[in-house]
Amino acid sequence: MGLILSENNLDGTILECIGNLSSSLSVVDLRNNNFRGQIPENFAKGCMLKSLRINNNELEGSLPQSLGNCKDLKLLNVGNNNLNDTFPNWLRNLDQLQVLILRWNRFYGQVDSFDVTVSLNHLHVIDLSHNNFSGNLPTHFFEHLHAIREGYGKKVEPEYMVDAIGGITTNYALGLSFTTKGLETKFESLLSIWTMIDLSSNQFSGEIPKMLGELHLLIILNLSHNCLIGPIPSSLGDLSELESLDLSSNKLEGKIPTELKNLGFLEILNLSQNNLKGPIPQGKQFDTFTNDSYLGNLDLCGLPLSKRCGTDEETPAKFDRDGDELNWKFSILMGYGSGLVLGISMAYIVFTTGKPWWLTRIVERVRQRFAER
Repeated sequence: MGLILSENNLDGTILECIGNLSSSLSVVDLRNNNFRGQIPENFAKGCMLKSLRINNNELEGSLPQSLGNCKDLKLLNVGNNNLNDTFPNWLRNLDQLQVLILRWNRFYGQVDSFDVTVSLNHLHVIDLSHNNFSGNLPTHFFEHLHAIREGYGKKVEPEYMVDAIGGITTNYALGLSFTTKGLETKFESLLSIWTMIDLSSNQFSGEIPKMLGELHLLIILNLSHNCLIGPIPSSLGDLSELESLDLSSNKLEGKIPTELKNLGFLEILNLSQNNLKGPIPQGKQFDTFTNDSYLGNLDLCGLPLSKRCGTDEETPAKFDRDGDELNWKFSILMGYGSGLVLGISMAYIVFTTGKPWWLTRIVERVRQRFAER
């Protein structure tokens, strides 16, 4: 059975009976309403939920630990609320989880302290964006994303996230929204092989772990608007399926790895507002990216930027300097040529007339004016 009350004007608190009914409900969809207060904390030990969607409400407090009883949970979406909690460690019990969305809340603290006791074999969509998570990026967490790392999704036929409820097939991923390739995109359906990690707009610090390059099936990676430092790992060039890479608005340093040229499917690249330096790789996908991909990196050079490598001057300024020098030389040449023509002309007049009476008269008038002063 399913309880689907989404996209209404319902308000008030979520009834405690929802937790009690979780032993018989497969889908609970209360998204896009005006529910407030806290999420019920009494999810049953025999919880049968496969999809819980309570996003886009006004819920507060923490995520109930009793949700760890829902061992078959595949989709958890609590985004766009006012939840205030640390990263939910009870996720370690949910080895069937495929989609985790905590975006636009007030979650805080470190994620790397996450104690994984089971492998997250199926988790392939993680959206923790727009929270207050801090500390280093969760390397230990990434190591257990086997659906993205080891190609688990390619060992089975791609399938949509659906479930049969009372003999009726229900798409429990219907209407999911993600920021993909710089735009908010709504999905009417979602394949189990579609992969994304969005940790943007938090307070993550430290360097980007090299092991991210082992997530070979990753399609979207967004680490923008954090406090990341150090170089861009060359291992990201191993993400052969990657279509969108956003590392903007951090404090990254060093050169752009030439290994990123190996990303043959890359459509969106945003490295703006960092401290990167040196030449921009040329060829392949890099020939399709515009200036916007590199804005705010004052020490980058090469196309598509106007700043040439090997000089501190930008190309337009060099053109202006060369143009001024050319105009100056041209003016001198014109003046020299004009004087030469005038001199030859006067010499010819003197030679032919013998006495340039008009020139003598002009000189005499000038002399008289100076004498009168």
